[in-house]
Amino acid sequence: MTETRTLVLIPARMAATRLPGKPLLDIAGLPMIVHVLRRAEEAGIGRVAVATDTQEIADAVRACGGEAVMTSPDHPSGSDRIFEALNLLDPDGWIDTIINLQGDLPTISPDDIRAVVAPLADAAVDIATLAAEIRTEEEHVNPNVVKVIGSPINERHLRALYFTRATAPWGDGPRYHHIGIYAYRRKALERYVALAPSPLEQREKLEQLRALEAGMRIDVAVVDIVPGGVDTPADLEAARKTLSNA
Repeated sequence: MTETRTLVLIPARMAATRLPGKPLLDIAGLPMIVHVLRRAEEAGIGRVAVATDTQEIADAVRACGGEAVMTSPDHPSGSDRIFEALNLLDPDGWIDTIINLQGDLPTISPDDIRAVVAPLADAAVDIATLAAEIRTEEEHVNPNVVKVIGSPINERHLRALYFTRATAPWGDGPRYHHIGIYAYRRKALERYVALAPSPLEQREKLEQLRALEAGMRIDVAVVDIVPGGVDTPADLEAARKTLSNA
């Protein structure tokens, strides 16, 4: 692979209550976190590392040939964890694009990981993320499904105006299910982690609103489907079935 100035970081910790030890749960013979690592490696867009505060996770990643970096256990968010990891792995500032990839998306398509970088081709964009069009009524009304309200640039690209748990926007037309993967310019990540939590962020419990409230631009690449996250035992069994058949 040609060396790039992109770093994919996968924050991982053992704090999940519904699925204790979630990053290390076995899926088709590998820990879940290793499957996410493999999808990121398959995307072929740059160096990949897991950022964790748990030695057991780091050991599991390294045992499978992956890179892991130990970070503080005191970070309030995955964004803070990846910022520490970035500076540990690249103290000289060579990396200019950082992807924050959730560690509970073992079935994500490498194409979707590549897609999140595309909006950064516009120099005015600070942060890029993903969404997919909502197809079911349950998603429209479920507050656990975060919706991105955006101004269309084209049919596969939005400029984000707001993120909400409400059913929005009103009226006829598509709604978009936000997918929590981010690509940051390095300067944007530095600025973001220095900001205090914002009023709308605290109200909606959505960290990305901090960036919008600070006037940062977030653009959205639209992909075909929402990757299956693993939050429940049923999700875990679905991932096992998918990856066992892969």
